Amino acid sequence: MAINLCVPKPQVSTTFLLYKFPDREDSHKFCKMGSEAEIVRKPRFLCLHGFRTSGEILKTQVHKWPESVLQKLDLVYLDAPFPSQGKSDVEGIFDPPYYEWFQFNKEFVEYTNFDECLAYIEDFMIKNGPFDGLLGFSQGAILSAGLPGLQATGVALTKVPKIKFLIIIGGAMFKSPSVAEKAYDSPIKCTSLHFLGKTDFLKEYGMELVKKCVDPVVIHHPKGHTIPRLDEKGLETMLSFVDKIQNMLLDK
Repeated sequence: MAINLCVPKPQVSTTFLLYKFPDREDSHKFCKMGSEAEIVRKPRFLCLHGFRTSGEILKTQVHKWPESVLQKLDLVYLDAPFPSQGKSDVEGIFDPPYYEWFQFNKEFVEYTNFDECLAYIEDFMIKNGPFDGLLGFSQGAILSAGLPGLQATGVALTKVPKIKFLIIIGGAMFKSPSVAEKAYDSPIKCTSLHFLGKTDFLKEYGMELVKKCVDPVVIHHPKGHTIPRLDEKGLETMLSFVDKIQNMLLDK
């Protein structure tokens, strides 16, 4: 029998308040009021961690990336609503507590507490937004990639601005038929960046997800189901993606 848990108050790891002051010669690109000191908000991402980990763990994993990337983004890390109901794969590597976004059966086609999870994320976004995009790893990546479609079909995030950007690491698609038919009713139009690991057990499913996206950017890496460090080529791709979404925000 499924156990319905009360949704606790959202817990938040460190938020990076990052802003950019334009150089003198570029001030016309940033300031419509004529002031060279105009503050420009950087792309703000809500970051959703993997199954039975935490926002603090995801923060540590993401910090494998160089400052040249991190300084360009405003990242907010949220703990999932439900305490881990079983053993975490990161025990002995990262300290508890551990959380999970929702529960599922062995075939991954039946979800428990999924609606509560969606409501929890939306409530946090209402109180702490606006957010420009979502960054997710593993279970958090599955959620992140599925939420734009659920938002478009009116299933989730109906009270917050449209998700514009995605950073998906070790992702896949929802397998629950009732959720998938709404999440992927149409192509995912968000500007998206996907990390695909050569030995990731979800690589095949991550590739299927990429095919559902309009004009996705992909970084291939030699590791498994992890958040990889960026090699020279990956860093170049990542910085290009970040610059692209920053310019998209400036054009509005």
